[in-house]
Amino acid sequence: MEQALVGMDAAEIGQLLERVCGGVPSFRARQVYEAVYRRRVSGAEEISTLPRELRERLAGALPFGLPETERCYESADGTKRYLLKLADGKSVETVLMPEDGRYTFCISSQVGCPVNCRFCLTALLGLERNLTAGEIAGQVLHVAAVNGLSAETSKLNVVMMGQGEPLLNLENVLKAARLLVDPKGVGLSERRLTLSTSGIIPKMMELGGSPLRPKLAISLNASTEEQRRELMPVTRKYHLNDLMEACRVYPLRAWERLTFEYVLLKGVNDTDADARRVVKLVANLKCKVNLIALNPGVGIPFETPGAARVDAFQRIVRRAVPCFVRKPRGLDIHAACGQLKRMAEENPLPILR
Repeated sequence: MEQALVGMDAAEIGQLLERVCGGVPSFRARQVYEAVYRRRVSGAEEISTLPRELRERLAGALPFGLPETERCYESADGTKRYLLKLADGKSVETVLMPEDGRYTFCISSQVGCPVNCRFCLTALLGLERNLTAGEIAGQVLHVAAVNGLSAETSKLNVVMMGQGEPLLNLENVLKAARLLVDPKGVGLSERRLTLSTSGIIPKMMELGGSPLRPKLAISLNASTEEQRRELMPVTRKYHLNDLMEACRVYPLRAWERLTFEYVLLKGVNDTDADARRVVKLVANLKCKVNLIALNPGVGIPFETPGAARVDAFQRIVRRAVPCFVRKPRGLDIHAACGQLKRMAEENPLPILR
């Protein structure tokens, strides 16, 4: 991908200014950085703290790099699903979920996904490419800007649970995380940033060694090795027992706990026996469990369990660890967990740029 301004840190911006402009005072790099990440301008020509000539030279040097809204859909519950167009014409999805005075951005880390979980619509896309750090952070910048949101005035959460397996694009994910939590930039709290993985064990260990990192959520979705192999083929390489051992040694921070996500599939992994096996897997870990009743989609060969079955499963698990049922958001616009497939429908919202 061609280098873009969005995705550069302050040092890289300084090097860029020196290369294309020469002899520019060092404070100009900070002005550009703050304009991009804190003020969320949509182009170099909008950086009003720079002299006009410098703005023009910067704008002509390289692309700015923000995604564009191709379509936006709004759910009856207030959730918005953005189909975002990237510089090369490919697209990804970002979901914005408002609730009780806070806003959660569900962002993508890859175009498509290579992991092939059998209950997820995104898996049907396959993998097209990784996103750059700028394309990851840019989803937050763009969607926050068009909705008038900032970390200074609103409670913002970012979850890397959209398209893609974040740990298979870890270098760009970690750089995007640094840009998002920098108090001189976007200014998100590190505690409000979460990454969800299917269980890429070596990359989990690499993530745990990073001085700045998102919280870790693991998609569990099964209570036995055999069951998980059927639902999540990645288990053939990264076995369930090895995954749980990696969770046991993962270096949690003092304020942190692991999150296990468990998609309930009717008659497949939702029995009382499954719940008891889940308890055995996680009982000795500092963790919580989020249950997700399957969000249906065309091409997914599973059904959603009833509320009574979900409740019974939760009652068993929460005897050992905190266990919550995640409320589905945006079902009517294909924005719920596991439904992101770049679907285009009629009657989108007007495009906000």
